Amino acid sequence: MIATFKKHILNFKRPSGTSRGVLNTKETYFLILKTEESFGVGECGLLRGLSIDDRPDYEEELEGVCENIAMGVNEEDLYEALTEFPSIQFGVETAFKSLQSKNPFELFPSEFTRGEEAMPINGLVWMGDKAFMKEQISEKLKQGFTCIKMKIGAIDFKTELELLKSIRKEFSASGVELRVDANGAFSPKEALEKLKVLSDLKLHSIEQPIKQGQWQEMARLCEETPLPIALDEELIGIFSEEKKIELLNTIKPQFIILKPSLIGGFRGSDSWINLAKKFNMGWWITSALESNVGLSAISQYTFTKNSKLPQGLGTGSLYTNNINSPLEVSNGELNYNPNVQWDFPF
Repeated sequence: MIATFKKHILNFKRPSGTSRGVLNTKETYFLILKTEESFGVGECGLLRGLSIDDRPDYEEELEGVCENIAMGVNEEDLYEALTEFPSIQFGVETAFKSLQSKNPFELFPSEFTRGEEAMPINGLVWMGDKAFMKEQISEKLKQGFTCIKMKIGAIDFKTELELLKSIRKEFSASGVELRVDANGAFSPKEALEKLKVLSDLKLHSIEQPIKQGQWQEMARLCEETPLPIALDEELIGIFSEEKKIELLNTIKPQFIILKPSLIGGFRGSDSWINLAKKFNMGWWITSALESNVGLSAISQYTFTKNSKLPQGLGTGSLYTNNINSPLEVSNGELNYNPNVQWDFPF
């Protein structure tokens, strides 16, 4: 078997703002496997500044993975050896699954990949000035989204509240579900007060109100909050089952959010989902700005989990140079159109 990797720089159609700064480009890596009969591809979705494996030796690690695959090291052993590189774990899992599939891009055949069923997703509103955020909100509502996720924490809180209030004036909580993502922007001291103000707007949840790693402060917030809290960044870098149990047992969040590229792919996601069920916590799955290759793999996997909540999988249209794929967003749902061919250029 021949294993190679290819770096690909994705260009955003327009700069996308988060509380960690503005994104213009996003790099990703494709792990490509070839035998005489088959081809497989997996995406190693590295997210600079957030992924635990954002390290100087990342490409070196990928070279080692390709050498090991060529020497016949099996997928299971490779995966286990890559604990500190969750995005490469995801790439390895998807590349091998792709290689073994009848169609290298159909990893989890289902009603979704046959185009018979769609998945509800949230419409993502990026940070920016008030006019830009307002424009995005009305665009998402026009497109038929009934769940809007708004990133907050970059402009002043009062302006963000006004934007949320403007949606609530027009749409009740049963008409449009509102989620907010603070990306850790609040300080522990002010967080509870802000959550109380936000809860008046009948929001579904808030993601990561304070920065990760402050377990006791987050536990207090989750206990006292009038608004359900979802852990997101908090899950990054938690590798062992024991540590995951300790985290959930300490903080007791209402929801957890799973990004396969950041938490060790499908196996990592399965592990968190099983614990969430055990602790009676809700969960949903979100992409981490992968190209359509990774996004499609995550979407197909997510469909098999039968979650009834809108998922965070609507990021395929962000780039000018994404990989053309059967993924389509229509009426607030993600569809897979089997009549559209993949166009993978590498």
